[in-house]
Amino acid sequence: MSVKIRLQRHGKKGKPFYWIVAADARAKRDGRYLEKLGTYNPNTNPATVNLDIDGAVKWLQDGAQPTDTAKTILSYKGAMLKNHLVGGVRKGALTEEQAEEKFQAWVDQKAGKVASKEETVAKAKLDVKAKALEAEKAVNEARIAAAIEEVVEEVAEVAPEAEVVAEAAPEATEEKKEDSAE
Repeated sequence: MSVKIRLQRHGKKGKPFYWIVAADARAKRDGRYLEKLGTYNPNTNPATVNLDIDGAVKWLQDGAQPTDTAKTILSYKGAMLKNHLVGGVRKGALTEEQAEEKFQAWVDQKAGKVASKEETVAKAKLDVKAKALEAEKAVNEARIAAAIEEVVEEVAEVAPEAEVVAEAAPEATEEKKEDSAE
């Protein structure tokens, strides 16, 4: 029986979510599987991968062939490196402790890279928000300035009329006083 380590699609349309499984090569893509090794969510940035590294190494040692995408994911999480190191231990080139030490050093380095990527993405999001806020402030200031200009123009147009009315108003009041006095 030929075993493949591959992705099994779950999730909804436009929002894929994958299980990483060891399955018979003849089984359907989303059909029966022998063991679930982890999950892969490409919808996040960076992509979220949960993987049972020891289970994946066991299947690789037993001869399971990963698909191209699964191989990339296994490499990303270090399962391919651990498989390589286990092969070196089995041949006697390394001791178990040396192999574990190399693997932990690689995992720590990879965690640092992922953390820096997350920081970069978060900083980029904040920069985009800040630029959008600045643009919005500029637009609002331009609107306020335009509104003030319109009000000043209206006041300038109304002001001569108000002066004429104000000049006529004292005369009208004097006439009313004279009319009421008579």
